[in-house]
Amino acid sequence: MIEEKQTYFYNIGVSYKKADAQTRGKFSLSKENQALLIQDAKQKGFQGVFVLSTCNRTEINGFAEHPYQLIQLLCQFSEGTVEEFARISNLYKNQEAIHHLFRIGTGLESQILGDYEIVGQLRQSYKLAKKYKTTNAYVERLLNNVMQASKKVKNETKLSSGTTSVSYAAVQYIIKNLPDYNSKNILVFGLGKMGKHTCKNLAEYTNNTSVCLINRTQNKAEEFGKDFKSLRISTIDNLTEEVEKADVLIVSTGAENPTITKDHISSNKELLVLDLSVPENVDKEVSGFDGITLVNVDELSKITDETLAVRQQEIPTAEKIINIYKNEFRDWLNHRRFTPAITTLKESLESIKKDEIAFQKKKIKNFDEDQAEIITSRMIQKITTQFVKHLKEEETTVNQSIQVIEKVFKA
Repeated sequence: MIEEKQTYFYNIGVSYKKADAQTRGKFSLSKENQALLIQDAKQKGFQGVFVLSTCNRTEINGFAEHPYQLIQLLCQFSEGTVEEFARISNLYKNQEAIHHLFRIGTGLESQILGDYEIVGQLRQSYKLAKKYKTTNAYVERLLNNVMQASKKVKNETKLSSGTTSVSYAAVQYIIKNLPDYNSKNILVFGLGKMGKHTCKNLAEYTNNTSVCLINRTQNKAEEFGKDFKSLRISTIDNLTEEVEKADVLIVSTGAENPTITKDHISSNKELLVLDLSVPENVDKEVSGFDGITLVNVDELSKITDETLAVRQQEIPTAEKIINIYKNEFRDWLNHRRFTPAITTLKESLESIKKDEIAFQKKKIKNFDEDQAEIITSRMIQKITTQFVKHLKEEETTVNQSIQVIEKVFKA
């Protein structure tokens, strides 16, 4: 079994840095497949496994003897291959994996710097792993420290100043490219987190009163629409009809396969299509029609404004905060690793102390047992402190240390 052998903490995955939206889509994991992957990992004996799958990245974190074991899991439950993964992947081990998670949780690894939607997604990943019991003390403590760092960065820096996200970028694209955007018919298809943010950004940054929302689950759309007077709710049965009316179509359905195909669109229609989904939910054939402008997540993420310049200046401060919580986690980890060895050493020294004091009581008249107790206890404390220092400075395993102690004090 894996847990009986030497394992390491790994982070393996693909992200926007090396893979385009289409390639990321192959490795994307639906919620159903995330759950199946976690359950399979548990059956195979993996520890501390959790999955993060967003429009910008798909990653598996967990303990394994070799990263290939986690890579196989990812390819088993996605449409990607091991060969393709090798060309566009990221792989981090132990301290590098820890550092990577801190950067993700604080928005430093977001495709749009400082985008904090990833924090909520990270929490959901942890909840799913917790549900299927694949977390352990290491992962729980690590993610707790990451979330603390994230909160401090958000509250004490301007890394998330202004509003910049993919949904925000979509609205900004409309504003910058359509001079009469307030009079255009806009259709939002899909009411996941991205769709909700898009509707809110349309309401906040435009005066458009011709926004229509369609969601597969009708009652969710109607409930959401109560807070937006200018938002018209239509049904999935009217999708083709509503697309025909629209000047702008924003797709955020988050499905595994295209939800908008050429059958939904007239060949002679002028239409701006913004696909916010990964895998892409708009069939590539749509872009072959005259008059159709198709823009995906990667193109939208290139949109920058003055807020990003402000955010860049905050990176050093954010990194200092990360180091504080990374060190806190490292101290906890060291304490957890060293406790068995320290306990064994203290027990050995205490046994020697007890025997020696008992011997001296018999040998020395008016022996001051209390004073001897104080002196020997201080000596034991100093010895164990030096031993802890040795463990921290030397890359000695806990098992090796205990073996040495047992060997030295056995006599």
